[in-house]
Formats: sequence, structure tokens, C-alpha cells
Amino acid sequence: MTTPAPTISAELRTLLRQLKLGRAIDTLPERLALAKARSLGHAEFLELIFSDEVTRRETTSAALRARTAGLDADMAFESWDEDTKVTYDRATFDELCSLRFIDAGHNAVIMGPVGVGKTFIANALGQAAVRRRYSVIFSRTDVLLKRLRASRLDNSHDAEMRKLVRVDLLVLDDFALQPMDVLDTADIYELIVERHRAASTVVTSNREPIEWLGQMADALLAQSAIDRLQSAAYELVLDGESYRKRQKPGLDVGGTTPRPRRRRRT
Repeated sequence: MTTPAPTISAELRTLLRQLKLGRAIDTLPERLALAKARSLGHAEFLELIFSDEVTRRETTSAALRARTAGLDADMAFESWDEDTKVTYDRATFDELCSLRFIDAGHNAVIMGPVGVGKTFIANALGQAAVRRRYSVIFSRTDVLLKRLRASRLDNSHDAEMRKLVRVDLLVLDDFALQPMDVLDTADIYELIVERHRAASTVVTSNREPIEWLGQMADALLAQSAIDRLQSAAYELVLDGESYRKRQKPGLDVGGTTPRPRRRRRT
């Protein structure tokens, strides 16, 4: 016969909510049953409850910081498929995963053909950094440059640049994929120079650094910025089949119920 879970009184529920511990109510009956089964003392029981709450708050806080940073929740190292046919230097990969490069103010340049997982790894580094309470901003390079260009119109450019300069980890995805005009080049130059050996920048690109020069409008600023970026960077080169094939959902023909389409509100 199964022992029923202990009930939580209305008075206790009210007290927990007043102490901002309302979410503990969800698991409290199971924890009370566990405490009884293991004959836990009062102090051990409180430690169990508070540990649950700390873990929940840390998880919630990390998820919120990741969304604010622009990170994709599905791209984390625990989701990385080790069996994918992508080759890369394991020692460099492991060193980046340790996040020691952030403490040292070093950079990471992740290169390779389209689809091999560059964005995934860069995003996963950002997720790991957020969990360790580093500040992170992740953005596609062209989107970030458009935002900086627009910020000049409302005089918020200096504030935007200060935020990007000060963040612990700045991830620029698809770097130099599109040509940069004079203003774009100047912004990239300022970001890299101001962050040089003071904060970490991760860049992903399917172009070689020598090709970046041709994508930037001012050759002198471009050379100066790229030289600084590379001089303090780990380089991780990926090669192999498209990693995106691993992320493609497997569908059983005739056995999948189509997802209902959302209707747009008018």
C-alpha cells in the first residue's frame, strides 16, 4: 500500500509565500515523505529544502541571464553530439570549455565551413559563462552593427559601445560574412582595441582572417583590429559534415501528428 504524501496546511503555505519560498510548496510533500523515510533530523531536512530552493533560483537566474545575453537555450555543451563527424583539436576545445580564457582576457576564433557547429560551440561557451556568472552578449555580427548604426540616430551610440566594451564575454557570430562600411569598420576597431587583453571576445567565421581584411572598408583599421584579436586568441578550426544534420528531427512517416499552426491575431 502506497503511503499518501503529507499534506501542507494553508497556514504553512501562507508563511512560505511570505518568505518568498512559494515554489518550495511544489516539492515539499515529497521532501517530507523522504525525510520521514530516511529519519532526517530537523537541520538535515532544512538543508535539503534550502538546497532545492538555491538550485531552483540559480537555474532560473541562469536561464534569464542567458535569454538577456541573446543565447539559444538548445545550444549547450550537454546537448553537443560527440559522435558527429566533425574534427577539431580536442586540447583547444577542452581549454576553451574550462573558461580560463575569460579570466585571462583572451579571445577565441572559431573557424570552419558552413554548418559544422561553430555557432553551437560559441553559444555553448556563452551558456557555460552565464552559469558561472560572467556577463555575456551574443549577437550575429551584422545584427550588432545594424544596432550600432541605428544608435547613432538617437545619440545612444556611446552607451551601446560602453556596454559592449565592458561585458566579460562578447560573442560575434558570422564575423565578416558581409562587407563592412567605414562606420562598421570603425566600430569593430574600437571594440577590439578597447577589449584587447581586458575582456574576452569569441568570433565565429567561415572565412579565413586574411579574408576579413577585404570585407572591411578601412584597411589600416582592419589590420590593426585583426592583429590584436588574433594575437590574444585561441584558434579552433572545425571541419567535417554539417552538424545541423544531427539536429534535424527524425520523423516516422505516418506516425507524427502535425503541430497545429498558430493563427495570427488581427
